[in-house]
Formats: sequence, structure tokens, C-alpha cells
Amino acid sequence: MGLRLDHLVLTQGSFRLEADWQVPAGARVAVIGPSGAGKSTLLAAISGFLPPVAGRILWDGHDLAKLEPGARPLSILFQDGNLFPHLTVAQNLGLGLSPGLRLTEAQKARVGAVLAEVGLGDKAARKPAALSGGEQSRVALARALLRARPMLLLDEPFAALGPALKAQMLDLVDRIAGQTGATVLMVTHDPEDARRLCPLTVVVADGVAAPPAPTGALLDDPPPLLRAYLRG
Repeated sequence: MGLRLDHLVLTQGSFRLEADWQVPAGARVAVIGPSGAGKSTLLAAISGFLPPVAGRILWDGHDLAKLEPGARPLSILFQDGNLFPHLTVAQNLGLGLSPGLRLTEAQKARVGAVLAEVGLGDKAARKPAALSGGEQSRVALARALLRARPMLLLDEPFAALGPALKAQMLDLVDRIAGQTGATVLMVTHDPEDARRLCPLTVVVADGVAAPPAPTGALLDDPPPLLRAYLRG
């Protein structure tokens, strides 16, 4: 059934955002719009960090309102990757399987296999500070792959990367989502990111997160609000 935002209303001070739409499981959706329009606010509500003032957030027909962020069926990636600097790469991944890092041999094998999948099989013992920005992004993606949650929320995790490396990360997300069947929502300021990964795009502007529309057609002939933003 996928994700349903049912007459959702979010507020922060005088700010208000409304959304009423759904996407099927496995969809890949870009979330684009001006700065301050509410893109990250939307992801914060879905992930459980901002309670709605009205409406519901449903996954496969189940209301997520009573679930704490850690219990929701999703992983979220931010720009900083949220890696613990005092832990090794393998330990950062292991936290996704056991908060106390008491991993079984089978779980340790899974961590190793996922690191190999993202091209970091030889970096398991390194600390995040010893990695490049692109490698840190790969670790964060590896953790999402290891958790294999039904939803993957991306809040501009690759914004600081150069064009070539960002393209590699988007292709890696594409592969990971294909393996896990995850529904992807990706906040981005770059329309080319949307074209590369997401067949659908949600425009957030003027207090509304509009229903998803086909990305190519939307960007080729954007509505006035989006056109003004893209020309910015």
C-alpha cells in the first residue's frame, strides 16, 4: 500500500504545511522547492520528530502516530551522515543491528558483506575522520542497507559532494533501493538529482506539499512557483 499522508497539517510557529497524497511501496520521490518551504519539515514529521496538528501519516494502512522515531519503518540520512566519531566504520554499522554492539558471528558477517557492497570492505576498522566525505556517505548508505527498512528518507545527504561523486551516491541509492524495495523520499535543491533517481516529484511551496507528479514532465514545464525557484 505504501505511504499515505492523509489531510496532514504541520505547524512550527507561524509556519504551516499541508499535504494530502499517497505513493505506492517502492516509489522514488524527489521533494523539491524553495529554501524554508517545508521540505525537511515534511521528512521530520514522517520520521516522527514533529507531530502533526491534524491528519495522519500511514504506512501500509497503519497510523504511525504512536510509534517513536526509532520504531518507525524507515531510515533517514542527513547531510552529516550521523556517524559516531569514536567508533569504527564496522561499529557504526553494527549499532543498526545491536545497540550494545554485541553482534553474533552472523551479524558481523552481514556488516562485512554490506561494506563490501558499497566498496568499503577494506575500511571497516577506520574511524569516520579517516574517511573522505564520499566514503562517509557510503558508510551512512551501508547502514541504511543493513537496516533494510521499508522507507528511506534522504535530507540532502550528498549536497556537499562534487557532481561526479554525488552521481555515484545517487546510483548507489538506486541500487540499494532496488535490492530492498524501499520507498525513497529525497529532499534536494538540484533538479538533476530528481531526474537521475526519482520518477516522481513533490513540489513544496506556499504552505503545500503538492501531490507527486512525473518528474520529467514537471521539470520540463514547471508551474510558475517552481519555475521561479529553478531560475532563482
